[in-house]
Amino acid sequence: MLKPETRKAATDGISPVERLHALVAPDMAATDKMIHARMGSAVNLIPDLARHLIDSGGKRLRPMLTLAAARMGGYTGDKHINLAAAVEFIHTATLLHDDVVDASTLRRGKVAANLVWGNKATVLVGDFLFSRAFQLMVETGSLRVLDILAGASAIIAEGEVMQLKSESNLATTEEHYLKVVGAKTAALFAAAAEAGATLCNRGAEFIAALRAYGDNLGIAFQLVDDALDYSGRQAMMGKAVGDDFREAKVTLPIILAFARADAQAAVFWRRVIEGGPQSEADLERAITYVEGTGAIQETMTRARHYADKAVEALGPLTHSDTRAALADIADFCVERAY
Repeated sequence: MLKPETRKAATDGISPVERLHALVAPDMAATDKMIHARMGSAVNLIPDLARHLIDSGGKRLRPMLTLAAARMGGYTGDKHINLAAAVEFIHTATLLHDDVVDASTLRRGKVAANLVWGNKATVLVGDFLFSRAFQLMVETGSLRVLDILAGASAIIAEGEVMQLKSESNLATTEEHYLKVVGAKTAALFAAAAEAGATLCNRGAEFIAALRAYGDNLGIAFQLVDDALDYSGRQAMMGKAVGDDFREAKVTLPIILAFARADAQAAVFWRRVIEGGPQSEADLERAITYVEGTGAIQETMTRARHYADKAVEALGPLTHSDTRAALADIADFCVERAY
């Protein structure tokens, strides 16, 4: 566990994510430049659609993990820029595909790309960004980092398919849910940190620490996101409240609420999740049940557990401003829900 004095909250008005961004600012600027250069195409629709999401205000947290890992390991080359850009392209491609699969209407406070350009164009531009990501990986000349990020891409896709099995299925277990989260969200966090660390030739312990940090941070991040879907805080973060509910996704808040439901609530859950149709009144009732059973607080407790594990994973690493910022980001990940 890090020393308490190194784990500072954002008391000066600057979030830990902004602090980490400042620490890797030159590398982040180079990454942004590469992202915009490599999403270019003679087919104008491709950069137009990609830019709609890439420039929509995302924090670039995943590529920042790559840059931070390389910085902590003392890497002096420039291939971490390729990897950070590749990570952002993989993330963006998965979001574009997800929005089509989920028929999303909003992403980061903007109309989702699939509503503007249609499903076909959105899927194909996502494919283009995946291809660009692999080109960037190859340019590093490292088969190991190619293996890490290519493996993560496959795991993310597997996670999305696994999630299809839990839609409209109240028999979904917490174990299955966590496998989905580990695949579709945590895998890229872990790979982003591991890829940056791998460039440094600092040994297995250094790489394992950063991979474990990313993995646990990703799980905590998704647990909080799923809790927020039943909270007014979600609207403040550019997403519609109740998206998971409308899509009949069985996330941890629903799993816990259904397990604790009385007979009347159980009938309700079976109708709105397994049967349908739903109404806005149903969403309000679902929020009442989720909150009333303590499912939101329990989900947040689990998120705190994984955030603490992320911080603990940094223990073997040398004290630095970058390590402190990473630890604070894990705390901030949970605190953003309040």
